Amino acid sequence: QVQLVESGGGLVQPGGSLRLSCAASGFTFSRYYMRWYRQAPGKQRELVGTISSSGSTNYADSVKGRFTISRDNAKNMVYLQMNSLKPEDTAVYYCNAQLPAKAYWGQGTQVTVSS
Repeated sequence: QVQLVESGGGLVQPGGSLRLSCAASGFTFSRYYMRWYRQAPGKQRELVGTISSSGSTNYADSVKGRFTISRDNAKNMVYLQMNSLKPEDTAVYYCNAQLPAKAYWGQGTQVTVSS
């Protein structure tokens, strides 16, 4: 079955960096767009960015220039490199795959940006 497993979250100081990973299985990973979302306490889940099957990307304005999404189709992995982190980046970060039948989500990984 389809599984998405995120890792790499943690506590980081403002201005710091983190790299999130998402391991995908159970579907033909290389064919599909992958997305990262985040949900801060008391807020709706929001799209952080998207990477196409060929590797082109787009990002929310709030993270543009600071975050980078990449993928390794040989390893069925998608990554979110987060630089210049701000307290407002604090959220649970989710990996998403929109397959024809349904959308799949990972369990999420907590990112906390605080001094």
